[in-house]
Amino acid sequence: MKAFLFLSRQYAGSLITKVFLLGFMLEVSTLSVQAQEATQSMMPDISYPYLEKLIEIAKANYPRSKSFKERVGIADLGIRRAKVAYFDALSVSYLYSPANTPTYITNPTSPVPTVVNPNWFNNYQIGLLLNIGSILQKTPLLKQARGEKKVAEYEQQAFDLNLEADVKQRYFAYIQRRAVLRVKHELQLDIESMLKDVKYKFEKGEQSLENYNNVLVMYSDNNQQLIIAESEVLISKTRLEELVGEKLENIKLDQ
Repeated sequence: MKAFLFLSRQYAGSLITKVFLLGFMLEVSTLSVQAQEATQSMMPDISYPYLEKLIEIAKANYPRSKSFKERVGIADLGIRRAKVAYFDALSVSYLYSPANTPTYITNPTSPVPTVVNPNWFNNYQIGLLLNIGSILQKTPLLKQARGEKKVAEYEQQAFDLNLEADVKQRYFAYIQRRAVLRVKHELQLDIESMLKDVKYKFEKGEQSLENYNNVLVMYSDNNQQLIIAESEVLISKTRLEELVGEKLENIKLDQ
């Protein structure tokens, strides 16, 4: 009977220790979860005015955006060239006929020759020639030039829409990676605190080696995830700067 009571008390003591350790682990895990829930949303980090600034700079700096603008300019020059080509159908000529150049006609019945001026108009004469066929040829060319300009403008608008969507996606991905990094960093701080506490209790004999090893593994795994999250932030930042054409640190809202 006494042996049974001793075993019961020993089992109860072991059970109390396990319950205590379980409660300690749950308490630390709860703190970590609360810390993550307080910062898991990335919405407060999003700045739509800053995003519009990035889109504006991307449209001004991105090389393909500049090429589409040049195409519109070239198409506009084509319209001007087609308009000026109408003057090719018009030709100008002039004739000089002096008034003091008479023509002498000999009259058989009279010994004195007759003076006659054969020109109806004297001095300078200007003539204009309009080629109707040339005008009919220039009209379709002008319509073609205007159509090419519209096509260039539509292509530029389509590219601007795609560029705007790409900037938004990469900006949101960058903000997401930053939020994930912040959560993992705060979780790492919690695990470090828990590791110090478990290590202290393990050295005093109040924690088992298994629990101490579990916390060490947890710390190592999260540290690796933290490094991965840091690299993802740098990669997403580089991809966003690729479209913008400038370092994000150099872009301010008050510029």
